[in-house]
Amino acid sequence: MAEKACVKRLQKEYRALCKEPVSHVVARPSPNDILEWHYVLEGIEGTPFAGGLYYGKIKFPPEYPFKPPGISMVTPNGRFMTQKKICLSMSDFHPESWNPMWSVSSILTGLLSFMMDTSPTTGSVTTTVAEKQKLAKASLAFNCKNPTFRKLFPEYVEKYEEQQLLVQPDQEQVSSMPTQAEISSPLLDGLNSIEPHNDMENQRRKSLPTWLLLLLVSIFGVVMALPLLQL
Repeated sequence: MAEKACVKRLQKEYRALCKEPVSHVVARPSPNDILEWHYVLEGIEGTPFAGGLYYGKIKFPPEYPFKPPGISMVTPNGRFMTQKKICLSMSDFHPESWNPMWSVSSILTGLLSFMMDTSPTTGSVTTTVAEKQKLAKASLAFNCKNPTFRKLFPEYVEKYEEQQLLVQPDQEQVSSMPTQAEISSPLLDGLNSIEPHNDMENQRRKSLPTWLLLLLVSIFGVVMALPLLQL
């Protein structure tokens, strides 16, 4: 159970975040447990994480702010393992370096800054820029499958649904476009209707020499018969 000083401190920090939001950071406590916070880090433009939305959790000890919290990330991101504690100077990995003056906003700002870095640490992973970009693109869809995320961050769910509405008309337009086979079919039908006509013409052309030959034979026969008729 959280100590009274801890509850008061976290309530104060939440009010401060609501009053003065931190750039690229959104954080809210669980409705049922003030010691469990949920956050979203927005990927910074000009980095492989641009456009990404990274959902995670902060677990505060009952002794906060005199002891540091544990920090983990839920969204696949290419920088940290998911569902594993991340080693930071502001986390419970290093209680000796913890400063009680640090707050939720400073913790998450530090996490975002460290995320943009490439320094290895406990809980980090190594991926390519292309892999990070791919995960960033898929992050919102992944988050929206999580019931807790949907409940605590409805504004992002609304954003995702709007994106889906924009994508559907494009898909319908593509599906309504005639295929190459459909485009080719009328042309082929036209060619098929022309081909028999061409065959008839060819047959006629082939038969003309036969008629001429018969005619010539008949004329030749008449010419040869004229001397006989004179006799």
